Amino acid sequence: MRTPGMGSQTIRHVLEHLEPARLFSAPRTELNELGLTNATIDALKQPDWSRIEHDLAWLDNPNHHALTLLDERYPRQLLEIVGPPPVLFVRGNIDLLHQPQIAIVGSRNPSAQGRQTAMDFAETLARFGFTITSGLALGIDAASHQGALKATGHTIAVAGTGLDRVYPARHKELASEISKRGALISEFPPGTSAQANHFPRRNRIISGLCIGLLVVEAARQSGSLISARLALEQNREVFAIPGSIHNPLARGCNALIREGAKLVETTDDILEELGEYNQRHEVNVPEKKQSELDLEQQNLLKLVQFSPTSIDDLVQQSGLSVEIISSMLLVLELQGYIASAAGGSYIRIK
Repeated sequence: MRTPGMGSQTIRHVLEHLEPARLFSAPRTELNELGLTNATIDALKQPDWSRIEHDLAWLDNPNHHALTLLDERYPRQLLEIVGPPPVLFVRGNIDLLHQPQIAIVGSRNPSAQGRQTAMDFAETLARFGFTITSGLALGIDAASHQGALKATGHTIAVAGTGLDRVYPARHKELASEISKRGALISEFPPGTSAQANHFPRRNRIISGLCIGLLVVEAARQSGSLISARLALEQNREVFAIPGSIHNPLARGCNALIREGAKLVETTDDILEELGEYNQRHEVNVPEKKQSELDLEQQNLLKLVQFSPTSIDDLVQQSGLSVEIISSMLLVLELQGYIASAAGGSYIRIK
């Protein structure tokens, strides 16, 4: 893997003809016949041991693993995809790679409602025993990991860097929590920094690991749609949450639904489709907590729409003063029921 010119397809092709140990001792003519260039063969004959020793030092740490295509612990579902990673680096609970996974992806700049939706779906699905898989990115990815952790469930983050680095850097604490209660995985060796072309490659792993992929919010030109289309090509179930025709973050999801993705309004829609996997897990859904809001706050919450609602509208509909409404809106926002929107308006998120 550390050899220049040895990509995932080339490595898989070579391993179909040679055992790994034989690869390094085979004569040049035999390696040429397998399609390897002279530069690649030169690198195989004189490996860069300093880089390899760096990888081995990383593997000496607890719960650090490197799974090759020939390792029986390598996720079977990843072997089904085109160009599976020749080596999969794992930091955390390796057993989760074999558990039923639902991937949740979406915008890096979601609405407050989209972020809350991703967190709620991840939390509920995690309580039903599914491992939540995403890409550790800003926005929907982070909310999905956080929702699974909130449910004391399991989550897997597929990174676009080596696992000794965290991108984006602000997710360092989240990545640490995931490694303790889930797993971080990457096809890139330690020391690899973030590069733009890494993330489309990462997407095929996210979709390849899962049995179903949910898109929460996505614009028409979104990396999440790449993941969704890869999932379709890999014969995975694809789900999408619809949105307003006026919301640019809903256009990608709406397009997926037109193309055949299943329209999702609640987690029941996903559980219904993936019932065979759901039956293998004990349902652990907590009882609904009694509302922490008083009657006036509950009544005001009913007036806040899932689209931007102005204070003037709330004054007109409730008959309360601006001061009282502003105070109640602050409580609703602090408790996570609403979020502030552009122009001084508010939007309900749960």
